[in-house]
Amino acid sequence: MSGANSFGTRGWIELAGVRYAFHRLAGLPGVEGAPLSTKILLENLLRHEDGTAGGATAEEIASLLAPGGARGEIGVRPSRIFLHDTNGVPVLTTLAALRDAVARAGGDPASVRPVVPAELTVDHSIATDVSARPDARERNTELEFARNEERYRFLRWGSRLDGLTVIPPGSGIMHQINIERLARVVERRDGWAYPDLCLGTDSHTTMVNGLGVLGWGIGGVEAEAALLGLPVSLQAPRVVGVELTGRLGPGVTATDLVLTLTERLRAHGVVGAVVEFFGPGLAAISVETRTTIANMAPEYGATSGLFPVDAATLAYLRLTGRSPDQVAAVETYCKEQLLWPDPGVATRYDQRLAVDMSRVEPSLAGPRRPQDRIGLPGVRAGLRAALGGAPRKRAAAEPSDGAVAIAAITSCANTSNPEVMIAAGLLARNACRRGLTTRPWVKTSLAPGSTAVTRYLTDAGLDRYLDQLGFQTVGYGCMTCIGNSGDLLPAAARAVRDGVRVASVLSGNRNFDGRVNNDVGLNYLASPPLVVAYALAGTVDRDLTREPLGTGGDGRPVYLSEIWPDDAEIRAVVASSLRPEVFTESQRDLPAGEAGWSALDGGDGLLFDWRPESTYIRRPPFLDGVGRAVPPREDILGARVLTHLGDSVTTDHISPAGRIPASSPAGRYLAARGVAPRDLNTYASRRGNFEVMRRGGFSHPRLRNRLVQGGRGGVTRDADGAIVPVFDAAESFARARIPLVVVGGEEYGTGSSRDWAAKATALLGVRAVLARSFERIHRSNLVHMGVLPLEFVDGRHAGGAAPESLDGADEIDVLGLRDGLTPRSPVRVRARSGSRTTEFTMLARVDTGGEAAYFRQGGILPLVLRQRLER
Repeated sequence: MSGANSFGTRGWIELAGVRYAFHRLAGLPGVEGAPLSTKILLENLLRHEDGTAGGATAEEIASLLAPGGARGEIGVRPSRIFLHDTNGVPVLTTLAALRDAVARAGGDPASVRPVVPAELTVDHSIATDVSARPDARERNTELEFARNEERYRFLRWGSRLDGLTVIPPGSGIMHQINIERLARVVERRDGWAYPDLCLGTDSHTTMVNGLGVLGWGIGGVEAEAALLGLPVSLQAPRVVGVELTGRLGPGVTATDLVLTLTERLRAHGVVGAVVEFFGPGLAAISVETRTTIANMAPEYGATSGLFPVDAATLAYLRLTGRSPDQVAAVETYCKEQLLWPDPGVATRYDQRLAVDMSRVEPSLAGPRRPQDRIGLPGVRAGLRAALGGAPRKRAAAEPSDGAVAIAAITSCANTSNPEVMIAAGLLARNACRRGLTTRPWVKTSLAPGSTAVTRYLTDAGLDRYLDQLGFQTVGYGCMTCIGNSGDLLPAAARAVRDGVRVASVLSGNRNFDGRVNNDVGLNYLASPPLVVAYALAGTVDRDLTREPLGTGGDGRPVYLSEIWPDDAEIRAVVASSLRPEVFTESQRDLPAGEAGWSALDGGDGLLFDWRPESTYIRRPPFLDGVGRAVPPREDILGARVLTHLGDSVTTDHISPAGRIPASSPAGRYLAARGVAPRDLNTYASRRGNFEVMRRGGFSHPRLRNRLVQGGRGGVTRDADGAIVPVFDAAESFARARIPLVVVGGEEYGTGSSRDWAAKATALLGVRAVLARSFERIHRSNLVHMGVLPLEFVDGRHAGGAAPESLDGADEIDVLGLRDGLTPRSPVRVRARSGSRTTEFTMLARVDTGGEAAYFRQGGILPLVLRQRLER
């Protein structure tokens, strides 16, 4: 910890009867009215100031204390790193490869180990193959282990690394486990007390912000470096204060509030900012609702969505089984460190917004983006706008355009919230009592984020009604929310083959085109009770505020308003069903996991035993050829455009997570190695095999590429002008020794923090991405992989033309890289096509000095290796 104390803040604090060292914030100039996030970052810098090049500096600390909103560069050291299996496997493969490289150079491979505590939750692998039957969870678990045994053996090897704790399959979703069990709020470690600052490889790591824990999503490459002790470099973020007033009206859920905030904040523009919630409305929402709002921070574009620690936080910690000592420590520390709300102190935010919760209405979001909120009465009109006209009608017993093919209660965002889960159970009860059933083409499922949800639904007697409507528990994991939705039911699959455009309604946090299921292009986010309602209706082409859900057992129409549960009853059932033992008993078996987990043998050697025949785990090539000397960065000359993309391209588009098509380059690669079509599995499950993942880059069928007629996804023009899969085109350019660039629009790289979106880009030979704007995490990931993000100034280049003017015929030069980049420096770009040459200036989105250092080294991983070789 801290070896310097330039600001005289080091002192002692007694927490639960034990004395700890800490850095006292009270008394520092200007700190009293500073935002919560600024105080937490300030403490982090004070504790790591050590007067060396690797530690925080007095200048960084002063920049946070400076008046007038100065935004200096800082290096943050997290208190812990949070991983899940699909990002965790690539992180571990890289660590294993780094050990190999250090050993080859004569170093000690044991030196490559986490120096920051890390937790990895296995929650992204289980799929909704089987649903709507009593044995669904057991069958899906069996299939999960059969498909993923090789990956899981590798994770078992990784679990033996000092400093890494693996939470096994079947435990729940990482973010829900984080708030219910793992989050400390205040750390007490090695004689020090300090705020729990959690960085995770999933963008929804922000969920823990609802407990007052500052945290955000980072890329897997950045996580690897942070695990090994490198600081996370960033510009101190601007802070937007959102004042919540009023209270939610009758029948309005936490999900409706979240979708409204997502719409408002995305429209306002909070990308890269920390949003802090305050105001009298906080008293009217539960901590679980706060975590739901915080979970959606990536959807409204913020780095974090932070709430304060207050009496409600302490009550939640007690409810979820934290020890009295821990609760007492949190209260004492936060009050001493000015992290407890003080209504007498006005906080200095860079901007302020006000949201009156009494004006929130029941809502969905869709059909393609989380910020596209639709009031419940407008869903039918929104569908017709998306279809470009009225839906085509088919026979009453067959699904038509807008039919709900998937209705999934899923995702940590909502299954962590007992109010909406109990509401779903009560609505299911009322529907069953009226004799309603779900439509035969709707694939229904319930995937809780922890086993505690099952416990309180059972204790409330509501599980049997959800089961009766087909919402049996299918597993404990992300499942449909991450795209592991399994096959559609036969009736829906036939309709899709006939050209019917079907929909999904899910209680998830993302609904990007093709994310939920490759065959489902219309996707709507909704509260759990509305998911049940749309399963009953069977279509989104209906106004549920005026038209019936269906016909009851008595032959009369049943309307949503007739079966919607009363708020008072919801609160009463929540109060009677939630007790500390619900959580403590569900957490008791977390270390053991499913029965098959403990039986797996991953080996215990310092070096991993790579198997050349493996189709799941391959040693990645990122460190191949990296020596001690740093080669100069060369200008990019004569590059061609690999693919030319539009706005809101997501990391799902760039690196799909869903099923691997047999006809794709990845499918053909696996088939050549003896993998049967039924065993191809998903890209998410094969992220430990770089050969699969680079073949999957830019292969999403719903990606639109302007270089080919009709904008067909997954294909582009190769070096000879032929239209081929993107991977094949990249190989042709590599053979011709031609570098590549990608051209994009606004919000390039939005969505998940998927590091493979940047890794695949690099492995395909892309040297730079030219876009109108970048989402935060993907931009950072590109830099960390040595790919240069270039931003069009004001969306255009100096010649006046927009990105759309660039095409596959252009040869592109990026000049001045040999001279070295400074943060956000201008870069000269030249586009040549025949006799036409255009020169213009773009902005290098290498935003900090730390990132510039990584880029000069060719990325974070070469830098880490060279540091290890210098020891």
